Amino acid sequence: MALIAAIQMAAGPQVQANLMEAGRLIKEAAVRGAKMVVLPETFAIMGVAETDRVKVAEAFGNGPIQTFLSQQAKKYGVWLVGGTLPLRSEEEARVYAASLMYNAQGEVVARYNKIHLFDVMLSENQEVYTESDTTMPGSKPVVVDTPFGKVGMAVCYDLRFPELFRHLSEQGAQVFVIPSAFTDVTGKAHWEVLLRARAIENLCYVVAPGQGGYHVNGRTTYGHSMVVDYWGRVRDVLDKETGIVMIDIDLDALEQTRKTFPVLSHRCPPKHIESGKL
Repeated sequence: MALIAAIQMAAGPQVQANLMEAGRLIKEAAVRGAKMVVLPETFAIMGVAETDRVKVAEAFGNGPIQTFLSQQAKKYGVWLVGGTLPLRSEEEARVYAASLMYNAQGEVVARYNKIHLFDVMLSENQEVYTESDTTMPGSKPVVVDTPFGKVGMAVCYDLRFPELFRHLSEQGAQVFVIPSAFTDVTGKAHWEVLLRARAIENLCYVVAPGQGGYHVNGRTTYGHSMVVDYWGRVRDVLDKETGIVMIDIDLDALEQTRKTFPVLSHRCPPKHIESGKL
């Protein structure tokens, strides 16, 4: 068994201030016994304009945000998932929204580039989001072997696409980490039900840190960082204040449930259903 912590914050446009706040919360999580700490999406910068994060984009493997993450992981001896940070892409005007995982020695062991980009208009308040204007989509799902089980990586809007999580679970994932910055409108409507659904469908733990509160750019994020077990039970949740939620990962209990309730082995691929070969 091992504790995994999800950090909630309300990032602003100043990178250094955000890193200081993240560092304070990483330390608190480590003191409370966390062995893995997961930061929210855009933890290092929530700019006034979407182009602000392009201006602070780093080359993979080099830059102050990545140095911070490496040092924090090593300093506190924790595995650390760096929410998302902007990494340079092949296009000057667009970055990858990259989630980096560091081991307890401060070494990068995985990189996941957010696949599904948030290009929507919310009818409730007429807010328009065009993430693809400044973000390059990723294409490769990622599952990582860790001391706490096989961890599948996803980010925010990915949550709405169950086929991604199905793929991750087919690759052996036992835990999903989903750094997010859900809007207040969509969070109220769908956040909890989507997280619990992904956990139930795949018999996986879900660790979902979020941005929570009012931001300088006028955006309000939903917060409600949440950890859910493989049976869909919410084990901890935080409203909108800055803080931490934690969950104890019990892989023995998870695998025993998968044996006695073998829903994963009962899956019928669509090609079998279409052909009538059930």
